[in-house]
Amino acid sequence: MRREYFDLHVSNTDWVSAEDEPRKPTIVIAFDGPREVLETSLAGADEGLVEASETDVNYRFHADGPAGDGVLSVTNRITGDFVLELNATADGVLEFIRAARAYGERAADGDGRYRLVVRFENDELLAHEKSTFLVYNHEGNLVRQHSLIPGGVEL
Repeated sequence: MRREYFDLHVSNTDWVSAEDEPRKPTIVIAFDGPREVLETSLAGADEGLVEASETDVNYRFHADGPAGDGVLSVTNRITGDFVLELNATADGVLEFIRAARAYGERAADGDGRYRLVVRFENDELLAHEKSTFLVYNHEGNLVRQHSLIPGGVEL
């Protein structure tokens, strides 16, 4: 699947800097390629779509340090395969992670720190509540200070 097929939109992150009421940060990934390609990629272990517990959300910097661009990916935790990947700016991703971390500290809903949505046209094909968002440097090493890792999780 080509990265150009995807557009990334984030919402509910401004409340942190405005010291407003917490709202769950949301990543919406819009796909404009062939629907059947996306559905094949989103296929889970059963006949349905991949479950939240079967996926990980990751970001990998292209260069050393948290500047510039990188690749946001959703991977299948069971197979290790990429479900999807797209280009994203580091600033936007890190701002999103900060908002998700703050949401987790202030809200006690227990349904995750952020929401991941994958859309095709106006159809919401996938909607997952997530708590983990791993960030890697350009060499593939985990960058814990930028990652969103819930307490009690061992990596």
